[in-house]
Amino acid sequence: MVNARTVEVLDSSDVNWVNKLGPGLITGAADDDPSGIATYSQAGAQFGYNMLWTLVLTYPLMVAIQVISAKIGRVSGHGLATNIYRHYPRWILYWIVGLLLIANTVNIAADVAAMGDALKLLIGGPAHFYALGFGLVSLVLQVFIPYKRYVRILKWLTLALFAYVGIVFVVHIPWDIVLEKTFLPRFSWNPAFITTVVAVFGTTISPYLFFWQASQEVEEQLADPRARAVKDAPDQAGANFSRIKVDTVIGMGFSNIVAFFIVLTTAVTLNLHGMTDIQTSAQAASALRPIAGEFAFLLFSAGIIGTGFLAIPVLAGSAAYAMAGALQWKNSLALKPSLAKRFYGIIVVATLIGVGLCFTSIDPIKALYWSAVINGVISVPIMIVMMLMAARSDIMGGFVISTRLRLLGWGGTIVMAIAVAAMFWALGK
Repeated sequence: MVNARTVEVLDSSDVNWVNKLGPGLITGAADDDPSGIATYSQAGAQFGYNMLWTLVLTYPLMVAIQVISAKIGRVSGHGLATNIYRHYPRWILYWIVGLLLIANTVNIAADVAAMGDALKLLIGGPAHFYALGFGLVSLVLQVFIPYKRYVRILKWLTLALFAYVGIVFVVHIPWDIVLEKTFLPRFSWNPAFITTVVAVFGTTISPYLFFWQASQEVEEQLADPRARAVKDAPDQAGANFSRIKVDTVIGMGFSNIVAFFIVLTTAVTLNLHGMTDIQTSAQAASALRPIAGEFAFLLFSAGIIGTGFLAIPVLAGSAAYAMAGALQWKNSLALKPSLAKRFYGIIVVATLIGVGLCFTSIDPIKALYWSAVINGVISVPIMIVMMLMAARSDIMGGFVISTRLRLLGWGGTIVMAIAVAAMFWALGK
């Protein structure tokens, strides 16, 4: 006979591991946004299989830094901006948050523009007005859908990324060459090669993902009336750390597998046919049509729209969390807009400015490039501050990060610092 204690243990066990997936899965999937798809497509089209190794190298580093950001949020009960506000000089906070807000807004512009272009490819019509519609729909979802239901919508939107895995089944893949180039890559000191490597690194390990996942852990805590910050409730550490690990390992794995297949698809189609100058995700979809066929084109285009709906709220939301934390405003998607007007105001303003940029003469390619530059520049100081925070007992209590996680986190920070230095070296060539 099963007693009440057994039932309680079963209810709190890992019976359904899918329930562990949340902030990490959504964060990882949002990393493959339309602008990221453009970067991966350009990498595959320009350098073929020689860029596949980047997605293998960045995976453990990406997992480490996202686990650290999640633990900071769950242990302290506060997002990154609030923790920086409480423990570090204000000028560091305002500098980071200001650049993050600019980069995210420009990224939103690039994403909604790509979504509009993708729908135009599918059905024809005015791309700019499609972009406007996509931006407004995303805004309504964020502002007016209750948090618990909204998170479920974001989870389902992650399925859009399977479009890019599906493409490999309609094109021929020389797997022996793929494995060789992935694990025995050929490096080059060509500035274009280095710049592309930096772009892939910067797209994969992005500051807005740190802020989003840390804040989502706080949201998860607030959504459960029994939950408390782990440093104040040590008995909740085991279950939460296990969930964070599974969620992040799967979420970042999902992200990098999809990115790997985007690079692979464009390498085996566009690169092999001499089409090496791909600047946007919509251009990549259009170029695939005569080479890989109608089905591959439809999958690629539909994926752009689906991932855009996933990424825009993460970009706008992470900007709002950062700004609200810096200025000590109420900030939670679980709150009604009337109770957190300034927080939701940032989401509205960032999204509308992003959409508005689509109607200006600003070159979206240059805008996206400078957004990547800003993200690359601010990622290093943010990662340094995160690593310092994760080792402080006044923030983490008795749950400072382990030596292994510390080594991986600092390893990722050093790799990003080298990437940024290489980017400036390439710019000077």
